[in-house]
Amino acid sequence: MGNEVSPSGDVYSYGILLLEMFTGKRPTDSMFSDGLTLHKFAKVALLEQVPNIVDPTLVQQMGMREASSSIQIAQNHSSSSTHEIQECLVSVLKIGIACSDDLPTDRMDIKDVVSQLHAIQARTTLETVAQGGKSTRNVG
Repeated sequence: MGNEVSPSGDVYSYGILLLEMFTGKRPTDSMFSDGLTLHKFAKVALLEQVPNIVDPTLVQQMGMREASSSIQIAQNHSSSSTHEIQECLVSVLKIGIACSDDLPTDRMDIKDVVSQLHAIQARTTLETVAQGGKSTRNVG
């Protein structure tokens, strides 16, 4: 936002990057005018309509990956899988929102970001294994 380079600025940029990746929208999108920003858009929509702000391409790719699983596994966890995917997306979007807060003092610490991302990964990996599927997720 035009200030000096700092860890807080890096966290802000990371938060915006997460929001861009998961919404499929850029901060410079024409829809962001009159005070509406990517951060505000995600924050408001998170409370009401997560499925409507997530990039449809991302959801479609996740659906294709699930469709390639065996029919029995898909039948056993299709409804819970949708819930788990939404829960994962909400968690990641919350991180993006917390990182891109306007006030640097209100932004998440990067150590907490990493910790929460690892927790999300562990939770989704455990859920995948518990349902009989294979997890292909890796965090660098």
